[in-house]
Amino acid sequence: MTYHIIINSVKTVEELKDAWTNSDYIELLERFGFPDAKDSKPEELRELLFMAISDFEPPEAAAILLEHKLSNNLNENQIDQMSHDMLLDKISEEYSDISLHHELYNINQLLYRAYNGTFPSAKATIIEFEITPNEDINKEIVLKVLDKTLAQNNVIKRLFSSHLAGEEAFDEAEDIVWELEPTDGNSYILTTSEYWMSRDEFKEAEFDASITEYVPEEDNDD
Repeated sequence: MTYHIIINSVKTVEELKDAWTNSDYIELLERFGFPDAKDSKPEELRELLFMAISDFEPPEAAAILLEHKLSNNLNENQIDQMSHDMLLDKISEEYSDISLHHELYNINQLLYRAYNGTFPSAKATIIEFEITPNEDINKEIVLKVLDKTLAQNNVIKRLFSSHLAGEEAFDEAEDIVWELEPTDGNSYILTTSEYWMSRDEFKEAEFDASITEYVPEEDNDD
């Protein structure tokens, strides 16, 4: 299948809007020793949380946030290790479970703000583009199309070359692309980590791309 794509903008952002809800802030404030958070004004919750976090040592605060967001994915030892690693490493790139990257990014950026830069800052990439034909567009298709314009040293190219070529199923696309939002007509907004795609890796703004769909081998065990 051949697609025509026009990239209208590629932006780098340090924080995603609506990453945390007021319910998140209230529960976290309770975890950080502020039990009356539910009685506070909604517009004050974020700053109150920053103040509460600053009373804790950075690894301890990181552990509380990890427990809040990822207790279903990580055990106690993993949370303890990760709470220390987050001070030293870039956000989720050090961890092989791609499905955790989005939440780890949001946790890291909240800690970065709360501690005024003690934690390293991670960044996200937001791409606005148009694609035709606009039928059955999904994250896998978009990554295969964007592959045609990304620099050769791009990390997706290096880690998933056979997936991009249609030789393997590309289930990881669901977690590499954090959000794929249709807007008007043939237009979409894609959000991902700067680790996966950075602004300076895009070579062309308008191009055609032919992609190959993965076809599973037939079961011959009958």
